[in-house]
Amino acid sequence: MADAKNKRSVATWWDGVKTEFGKIVWPTQQTIYRQTVATTVVSIIVAFIIVFVDMLIQYGVDFLVDL
Repeated sequence: MADAKNKRSVATWWDGVKTEFGKIVWPTQQTIYRQTVATTVVSIIVAFIIVFVDMLIQYGVDFLVDL
């Protein structure tokens, strides 16, 4: 009896998965391109900010060590 209930449960779950996959709206190629460009630009900007802050901290530490 447990097997029949388990099989019904798996079948119900699988039907739910198929239903949810039907609701997926895949992005267009233009959307993917725009999001890729935006992610790349923001990553480069953040990298420059990190480098700048690191250089400031290094300058501060060097200044304090040389005192």
